[in-house]
Amino acid sequence: MSRLVDYFRASLRRKIFVGFSAAMLFTGLLVTSGFALLSTNQPTWRTETDRIRRFVGDAFAATWDAPQRREALARNLANNLDLDLVVKDASGRVLTQHGPATCVRAAMTAPVARDGVVLGSVDICSDRHRVPHPGRRLGIALLASLVVLWGFAGRIARHMSGPIAEIGRVAREIGEGNLRARARLSGFHGEEAHLAHMINEMADRIEKQLADQRELLAAVSHEIRTPLARIRILVELAREGALDAKTLDDLEREVIEIDALVSELLASSRLDFAALTMRELDPIELATRALERAGLTDDVLSAEGALPKTIAADATLLPRALANLLENARRHGGGVTGLRVVGGEGKLAFEVEDDGPGFEPGEESRVFDRFYSHGGDRTGLGLGLALVRRIANAHGGRAYAKNREDKGARVGLELPIARGKGGVASGGG
Repeated sequence: MSRLVDYFRASLRRKIFVGFSAAMLFTGLLVTSGFALLSTNQPTWRTETDRIRRFVGDAFAATWDAPQRREALARNLANNLDLDLVVKDASGRVLTQHGPATCVRAAMTAPVARDGVVLGSVDICSDRHRVPHPGRRLGIALLASLVVLWGFAGRIARHMSGPIAEIGRVAREIGEGNLRARARLSGFHGEEAHLAHMINEMADRIEKQLADQRELLAAVSHEIRTPLARIRILVELAREGALDAKTLDDLEREVIEIDALVSELLASSRLDFAALTMRELDPIELATRALERAGLTDDVLSAEGALPKTIAADATLLPRALANLLENARRHGGGVTGLRVVGGEGKLAFEVEDDGPGFEPGEESRVFDRFYSHGGDRTGLGLGLALVRRIANAHGGRAYAKNREDKGARVGLELPIARGKGGVASGGG
């Protein structure tokens, strides 16, 4: 018994089918019970038959001794009730017969008696109205109805469980490593179509993310070999006694380059897992420290507009974004000429200006793509500005780039200011 129960529980389609079948059987029993309760106070078929017999017998007993009246009564009953009547005497001899058909088998026989003396009988036939084998026909009709209803129940169960089974197939194939598996949307409607779309979109994101990670891993593996090879050469020179200040500076520069690369990878990983830790940070202090880490003085720093005293941001990711903006200007823009902190209209922006040639038409949006090299420069991985955009998006803001009117470019990071957070400090130009 337990195996049978487990068999039906193992499939949503079977559970739905069994549920519909049980509901149909319960409904049938309920309807049958209701009819039985309603008919308890109604006359039974046998009682009605006895009443008809007494009525017919009494009517013919009153006209038995008048053949003409008896004949007229039989004719009227046969015509009005559309029945076949056979009137017989006490010995069984047929006295009269009326009706369009010959009475073969009497449905009921009404005895005609007066004062306890049997005068004859009246056979009432309804062969013309009799349904052959009514019980068998009723059983066939009920069976056919049950089969049709079960067929509909199976179709409904298959229709309801089909999308779940299809989505389960996609999830299983993705789990087995087939990242190209997608749910077939034909025939899906309503909530199941929405769920299938979400599964397909999730599969698209997973496939793209893994492809980007593979591409990033290959690029990092290639990029990190250069500073490691240089470090190995510098270490060999140090062992040979050439450990002068220049060698140490070169060694430190290679280590800093590797550290910056690892920092970008760690920041990207935190964004992948949405591991942001929001804190209240001073925007001017953030900009000042970013300039210090980049080896720049605060002479290039300017504040404009109504600046908030603090802004809610991740204390690791936002400084990383500012560092990338400054490094991008140093490497591709001919140097940093200014770092502007601009506030107003519920937003705060950090903008880095450079002294380079600016962007080519249409390049302003592409510079934030992964592995894109500005101006064909193949130095670096092309992750800096891509990481800036991801950090901005993670904070509910945006990253943008545009050419300046005179010379150079301006690349910025804009973040929303939460209402009611901190006060406002006036900025100076």
